[in-house]
Amino acid sequence: MYESFYNLNGKPFQLSPDPSYFFGSQGHRRAMAYMRYGLQQQQGFIVVTGDVGTGKSMLVSTLFKDGIDPDKITAAKIVSTNVGEADLLRLICAELGISYERRAKAALLSSLREFFEETVADGRRVLLVIDEAQNMPRGSLEELRMLSNFEKDSMPLVQSFLLGQREFRSMLRAPGLEQLRQRVVAAYHLKPLDREETASYVQHRLKRAGWKADPEIDDGVFEGLHDATNGVPRRINMLFDRLLLNTFLDESHHISRQDFDSVRAEIENEHSDTGTHSTEASTPDAEAPTKKPGPKRASKAGAQESSVAQAGIEKVLKRLDDLQRRVDDLAAQVHVQSAQNLTTEPSDEHEQGFPVWRTAFIVGVFAVLAVSSVIGYAIFGGGR
Repeated sequence: MYESFYNLNGKPFQLSPDPSYFFGSQGHRRAMAYMRYGLQQQQGFIVVTGDVGTGKSMLVSTLFKDGIDPDKITAAKIVSTNVGEADLLRLICAELGISYERRAKAALLSSLREFFEETVADGRRVLLVIDEAQNMPRGSLEELRMLSNFEKDSMPLVQSFLLGQREFRSMLRAPGLEQLRQRVVAAYHLKPLDREETASYVQHRLKRAGWKADPEIDDGVFEGLHDATNGVPRRINMLFDRLLLNTFLDESHHISRQDFDSVRAEIENEHSDTGTHSTEASTPDAEAPTKKPGPKRASKAGAQESSVAQAGIEKVLKRLDDLQRRVDDLAAQVHVQSAQNLTTEPSDEHEQGFPVWRTAFIVGVFAVLAVSSVIGYAIFGGGR
């Protein structure tokens, strides 16, 4: 929506990774260097980890676009990783164009080895890129290690890159994965952007989309952006995209720190209203100001609440009147019974009906129950 208003030739802050917008921060350049180094080594595992939204998928997309020569490397990317060993092999076969339906594990391994050998004979090699590796069962990780055992002329037929979140580092340190750890050629943990890189990141993506200082952005916006997102690229994209949208809706060509704070509070209030906590556009300890309803909305809500309360009160009063009449009737019966007992003195207790003390006890119990019922209705029933 705002692209034409600001004369942009693209959407600079879309969430899906676009290699044309790749920003080479210090951490991202280093991670890319490790991956290129792994390609040169032509063996072993390369491990890249990072927290959610730090740019691992962007690294993979950029590597596939600029770092892999299809004439030399046949690459397959696997993203559905929470599968067992046999299903992992089927996913790999599917990505490489190998038949896999209704085939046993042994047949799948045989087909993969044959494919790897044919690829090497054609002067190419196979690269497997496993995204979201932290979701892989240990057995599937071990299956990947077993694939790395396929060799020809002392050279491995397949190489694997493993990308995962922070917890994947702990998985690799677990007992029983020593053989896999020994085959890791390089490992790098991707960190968020620092304060200066956050500003450079936003300006880089805007310029890639044709930005020419329209809208104009105050320096305080970048400071607030880093504080709100902790320098995580995905959070930056989401928040700044929303900021541009709101600025466009205001038909403004200038973004101030006040504008940014307003959008940030708006997003936090939205997540608060839905009962969820926003980790994409705010820090865990950020406090969202309370958003007051407009006068019309508040007046309408107040009238509705007043009407419901009045109806509940009327129901309670009516029920109290009914119960009061019942109690009065029972009291009158007790009075009559007492007078009869004073004038007559039957010889047998069975012949005099209920004694006075029994009738009084029943009336008392009924009165307590009646009052409790009314109180319960006032507390629980009136709010419905």
